[in-house]
Amino acid sequence: MATLRDIRRRIRSVESTQKITRAMKLVAAAKLRRAQERIVSARPYAVKMAELLSSLVRRAEGEAHPLLVRRPAARKRLVIITADKGLCGAFNSNILRASLAFLREQGETSITLVVVGKKARDFYRRRQYEIKSEMLGFFDRLAYSHAQELAGGLMQEYLSGEVDEVHLLYNEFRSVAVQRVKREQLLPIESAEAPDGQGGAEGAAGDYIYEPSPEAILVALLPRHVTTQVYRALMESVAGEYGARMTAMEAATKNAKEMISVLSIQYNKARQERITKELLDIVGGAEALRQSVEA
Repeated sequence: MATLRDIRRRIRSVESTQKITRAMKLVAAAKLRRAQERIVSARPYAVKMAELLSSLVRRAEGEAHPLLVRRPAARKRLVIITADKGLCGAFNSNILRASLAFLREQGETSITLVVVGKKARDFYRRRQYEIKSEMLGFFDRLAYSHAQELAGGLMQEYLSGEVDEVHLLYNEFRSVAVQRVKREQLLPIESAEAPDGQGGAEGAAGDYIYEPSPEAILVALLPRHVTTQVYRALMESVAGEYGARMTAMEAATKNAKEMISVLSIQYNKARQERITKELLDIVGGAEALRQSVEA
């Protein structure tokens, strides 16, 4: 049975842990507010640009830009976005589990990885998959330049024929408590489905007037679109990480409070038992002394 000293030591240890988890929750909440404002502001622009480019790609004649060229998907590149740190619930494990499932589905297809975040780097460093490049330690100062660096490398490799498809895998921020694993094809850019009754690109060609031409617009917008989608994925992941950490630390703080309550009850019970035992010893000694005096 644990002694009073052991129980007191455990209570102090749990109280120290509770202070840490409460502080981490407050820090995550402050960072989440800023990250949430950024992604809520950027998401409509990124979504609308994706819709516009998909529609424009469908109307363009042939393969109007090298980023639209479709090749047999013999070589694929998977960009896995995780966090640099843990203590955020299932945020990282969900992504890693989904990435493993995707890799196993590819069969004999050659697939290489770009890992963003230390958790993905550490996970795949111990496995047989090839890591082509990595980006680490920038989430607290995330800027558009990081997306430009990542997207620029991916576009260059696609244009050179090194890869035939590029996929993004990240956590999409839905709310503080909900992050959804999402995989989307980044390259080649997919075209939107033709609306019903319009018969494909020919029927929809009269919807817009392009100046100077759809091809010239694609040349200007496609690289920006790819960078925007990468930047959005990074911002979604950052906001999701802070939301997951805030939720996890709130649960940890609550569990620590409950554990302190249980340990306090155990401590009081053990102390009461000790006091009772000492009283019985005193009463027994007094009774023995009285009997010896009478004798």
